[in-house]
Amino acid sequence: MFEQILKRMREKIRVSEYVMTTHAEEEMSEDELTIFDVERVILIGEIVERQRDHQTEEWKYMIRGQTIAGEDVVVAAKLSVTGVVVVITVYLI
Repeated sequence: MFEQILKRMREKIRVSEYVMTTHAEEEMSEDELTIFDVERVILIGEIVERQRDHQTEEWKYMIRGQTIAGEDVVVAAKLSVTGVVVVITVYLI
């Protein structure tokens, strides 16, 4: 259903056109995840839900996948108006 969005996000991840929010970095650290885990989830995971951001009214996508170590993770991300991927948060499930 969201194949085109995920395809664009993956292209951006491959060329390092993404940013991490402070919140995402804090959550990553708390769950002992690396940037490689986040990239992997976006590159091989799947979008399981789309949500409207209450502050910006932009769509954000919940991408579920596995870390390098095989842990299940969700990455919340969106495509910004400038075309970069913004990783909003990351959490283990």
